[in-house]
Amino acid sequence: MTPPLILASQSPFRRMLMENAGLAFSAEAAAIDERAVEAALSKRNPTPPEVAEALAVEKARDVAGRNPGALVIGSDQTLSLEGRVFHKPADMAEAKSHLLSMSGRTHELNCGVALVRDGETLWNHVSIARLTMRSLSEDFVDRHLARVGTRVLASVGAYQLEGEGVQLFERIDGDYFTILGLPLLPLLAKLRNLGAIDA
Repeated sequence: MTPPLILASQSPFRRMLMENAGLAFSAEAAAIDERAVEAALSKRNPTPPEVAEALAVEKARDVAGRNPGALVIGSDQTLSLEGRVFHKPADMAEAKSHLLSMSGRTHELNCGVALVRDGETLWNHVSIARLTMRSLSEDFVDRHLARVGTRVLASVGAYQLEGEGVQLFERIDGDYFTILGLPLLPLLAKLRNLGAIDA
């Protein structure tokens, strides 16, 4: 009998990706302090992909600790631009600042994913997508944010590529699932390899 599959996230985007892939799973939010995890990592001067991977593992470990025997999927995303790491904007003013900082430049979305069961990390992986934003005027950014509203605050980049955020970009190199927050193809391959889903 295959172990129950749990997504350690309440992200509607991650849930949608897994539902669309036909996976049977439950979702449970991890209760970790992401900034505290990052602070502990900072002594090692980690790269943004390493931070995403570590956060994914910690989220999965947290939920696995409450669900013995379950196979838990953790995932997290960092956004990096020339060495600077961006977090979800606290308010619309910060969302505007994020977008203007990325205007006309290429940033990276680093998406970590991990599988944990009973405290053991069975697998972890990072996928990276590179996104080039077109040059944006301040007036356009104001109008864009007024249209899309506060839902941008749920995304690390202050945009949603699956919605109007696609209008901000001129080039995208990378996996669409990675951009939405879950590297689905390598995850599915590993789940098949572990016998957790039909192969």
